[in-house]
Amino acid sequence: MSALKFSEERLMKVLLAPVISEKATMVAEKHEQIVFRVTPDATKPEIKAAVELLFKVEVESVQTVNREGKQKRAGAHIGRRNHTKRAFVVLKPGQEINFTEEAK
Repeated sequence: MSALKFSEERLMKVLLAPVISEKATMVAEKHEQIVFRVTPDATKPEIKAAVELLFKVEVESVQTVNREGKQKRAGAHIGRRNHTKRAFVVLKPGQEINFTEEAK
């Protein structure tokens, strides 16, 4: 497993949350990918190792997207939401992650 290269403490902090949205569901069904929100400084090998460690599955590939935060306005004050990073994880054939199952 590639989780041996990184500290386990770091890998536990890389994945922030799975993305549950209409687009993420469509991508999961059509391209068999799972979408996660990850820390902005996470690398593809770290993301792969974190998914393999936490969910006990084998990862085929990882693609990442940096999303710029939207500009928001409250009266005269103009602000910006935080930038985010998403990871699209492709599992090897026969592998599956079930988020509805209770943790053991």
